[in-house]
Amino acid sequence: MVSQKVIIKNPTGLHLRPAGILCKEALQFKSKITFQFGDTTANAKSVLSVLGACVQSGDEITLMCEGEDEEFALSTLVNAIENGLGE
Repeated sequence: MVSQKVIIKNPTGLHLRPAGILCKEALQFKSKITFQFGDTTANAKSVLSVLGACVQSGDEITLMCEGEDEEFALSTLVNAIENGLGE
């Protein structure tokens, strides 16, 4: 398992559009992809799970990837988040 902390830069946090983009990116990988925010662990492949975490702009999450393509999955998702998830 690999993990990395990343700060959400979107002005409105992980609302529906960026959450959908995050999920779309995560679904490309075979690895189990989750993130932790506070006491919440969310499945990055589920829009409802991502929205339920209530992540706001400036919040720090810890992305965790576990599986055969975990390294590539982590780097791809960190890059997508750091680039604003399409916003």
